[in-house]
Amino acid sequence: MTTFQQRSSEDTHNREGARSAEPQGKLTLAEILEILAGGRLPLRFTAYDGSATGPVDAQLGLHLKTPRGTTYLATGRGDLGLARAYIAGDLEIHGVHPGDPYDLLKALTGDLVFTLPSPRVLATIIRSIGIGNLRPIKPPAQEAPPRWRRIAGALRHSKSRDAEAIHHHYDVSNTFYEWVLGPSMTYTCACYPRQDASLDEAQENKYRLVFEKLRLKPGDRLLDVGCGWGGMVRYAARRGVRATGVTLSEQQAAWAQRAIADEGLAGLAEVRFGDYRDIAETGFDAVSSIGLLEHIGVRNYPAYFVFLQSRLRQGGLLLNHCITRPDNHSEASTRGFIDRYVFPDGELTGSGRIISAAQDTGLEVLHEENLRQHYALTLRDWCANLVEHWDDAVAEVGLETAKVWGLYMAGSRLAFETGGIQLHQVLAVKPADGDGPADLPLRPWWTP
Repeated sequence: MTTFQQRSSEDTHNREGARSAEPQGKLTLAEILEILAGGRLPLRFTAYDGSATGPVDAQLGLHLKTPRGTTYLATGRGDLGLARAYIAGDLEIHGVHPGDPYDLLKALTGDLVFTLPSPRVLATIIRSIGIGNLRPIKPPAQEAPPRWRRIAGALRHSKSRDAEAIHHHYDVSNTFYEWVLGPSMTYTCACYPRQDASLDEAQENKYRLVFEKLRLKPGDRLLDVGCGWGGMVRYAARRGVRATGVTLSEQQAAWAQRAIADEGLAGLAEVRFGDYRDIAETGFDAVSSIGLLEHIGVRNYPAYFVFLQSRLRQGGLLLNHCITRPDNHSEASTRGFIDRYVFPDGELTGSGRIISAAQDTGLEVLHEENLRQHYALTLRDWCANLVEHWDDAVAEVGLETAKVWGLYMAGSRLAFETGGIQLHQVLAVKPADGDGPADLPLRPWWTP
């Protein structure tokens, strides 16, 4: 019997001397986790082999139910293994609601740091898990294929592949989105005028901010690319602007067209199902892109800004609103859980690269701002909506998909709070015949 096997599960996290000993025999799953975490577990962990570790009185916990879950954890890179085990039902969470596991993720991210053990200990861990459990197995059905396999179907960010990626994420269920997003049906960062503002109030305020930045007035023409369920289009049309939206999601377009008809806006507003690159009209007074650039691909930024600029009249304004990284040199591609379960082919980069790409195509950048904290609040409220409508959401899209959304939104909230990702709005103008921006005020003309 090894030193680890002699320790009781109640006091393993307090025995520093035992941690330093190198095990000789087979380890339990709890002992393996304790070694990898250096004994610093912020939650209670239990496993199907009867072992346990971590504080006995912890409010948060994980329970590994099956050997398949062990395989997922051992073979998944980064956060992918945990996501697979959780979504497949092989890993249970305790102390949080599956619609909002924020507190558990915060504890894991803040306090749980894995370290690589010595070669001898690592060999013991591998022998204890068993070679059979270290061979990759088929992931849950909700997972998209890896990027290298998607290339066989179509080049990344071709029209057909972009359409498939958008379908994977946005065509879940309009009913499901109504429960999560609320009446505004707005799946982008809100802008909170106050800490206690409601989600709907904050989304309305976001559209107001974009509308004012673009200096829209009755009779103007607006193009909204990646328009979602038409929130910006309808906001502008209600104020006398002729607004055209385009989305690659057929379900979004159908919902938006019904909403336009119900509001009596058919004479001013239109949402099309299609690729933004197929918009033939030109001479728009303004273009808004709210949450589209994440799907474009960094290599395609020049073509993206050239196209949007070509749709604008001279002196027209462009507002780009998208998620960014906090720097401009890290890898642009999204990996792991987000890429495989949420945004296939999504790519994030820093706001500086976005601004440079816009400037290099001839646009003049007038202003940019970071709404990172606002997105954390938005995700908090979306999770609250999912918790409130959990049973209906599970009935609508299935337990696995509902868990994906809870995990994704709670994890994203944490990332925005800690600055791991940000949200930037960039305002630019198409110079008028080389003379610079025409008839623009000397200072920002919108209210915060």
